[in-house]
Amino acid sequence: MTTPAAEGLTMPPEWTRHERTLMAWPCRRELWGGQLGAAKAESAGVANAIAAFEPVTMVVRDAADHAEARAALDGNVEVVLRPVDDSWLRDSGPIFVVDHIEEPSRRVGVHFGFNSWGDKFEGYENDQAIGRFLSEHVGSDVVRAPLILEGGSIGVDGTGFLITTEECLLNPNRNPSMDRGEIEQHLKDYLGVTKVVWLEKGLVEDKDTDGHVDLIAAFTKPGTVLLQRAAADNPNHDNMARNREIAVAAGLEVIDFDPLAYAEVEGEEIVASYMNFYIGEKFVIVPVAGQPDLDAEALDAIGRAYGPSKEVIGVPGVIHAFGGGGPHCITQQVPALAD
Repeated sequence: MTTPAAEGLTMPPEWTRHERTLMAWPCRRELWGGQLGAAKAESAGVANAIAAFEPVTMVVRDAADHAEARAALDGNVEVVLRPVDDSWLRDSGPIFVVDHIEEPSRRVGVHFGFNSWGDKFEGYENDQAIGRFLSEHVGSDVVRAPLILEGGSIGVDGTGFLITTEECLLNPNRNPSMDRGEIEQHLKDYLGVTKVVWLEKGLVEDKDTDGHVDLIAAFTKPGTVLLQRAAADNPNHDNMARNREIAVAAGLEVIDFDPLAYAEVEGEEIVASYMNFYIGEKFVIVPVAGQPDLDAEALDAIGRAYGPSKEVIGVPGVIHAFGGGGPHCITQQVPALAD
């Protein structure tokens, strides 16, 4: 197969109609510590919220997890037994491209390389293989891309724009033999985008993923991005201001987003980004921090950004944030084909 772009395929924006959502059950004990049970409860909450709108496929790694997940999940969630090493399926799973954004008739799963965010954790062979398995599971052809790439490091608007951060994609722990130009060309070849917007940095508290863009930015419609802003006394202030300058210079319309929560888990202060939400055709699933005023501000701002066509649903997200992500990090959409 030639590259997807050469065949006219492109990655659709997240808000287009989904056939289903892909997820994986939390399982890496050294990541979650004493919070593994709470992480499973939060994942079940996300899956059940999505399942009210569309089918969900939940991958579990063994029979015990299968029974546990099945008991916690709604009937609109398919539970599939398959070895996995971690639950961040946005990063290890496939990224789908289609032949037409609005009424696609063909869908291909792009299987990027995965190296556990630059070898942050040992043992990720199963996660390296899950992209191909899931692509085939939903009936899609698969193409392997010659690039280490996590889905949480990019966002697209469906008209050619892709947004990412230099901190992540240019980190030598991902693709040390490639320069910026080579990485950008692979994004264009395999995701069908035409313009890459390189923000500089993600959140300073984001240690595991090296500045994933899905903690700070999300397209709300073609050409418009919701972008994290930080108060003057916040350590992220200068970086977020610089990202805004870059986005505007690239021709994007920016909607500023101010709420940024912090919480304490197991004696550790963590950042709980509201921006790590998951978008569907009719919903936005937003992680909340159990801080009523700030949660309400965030839900209202996201609701205004996406408009009345989407129901904004808050779900508990502090434990996922402790693990390094949120609803966006644990999901991957499968674009629906035309009826």
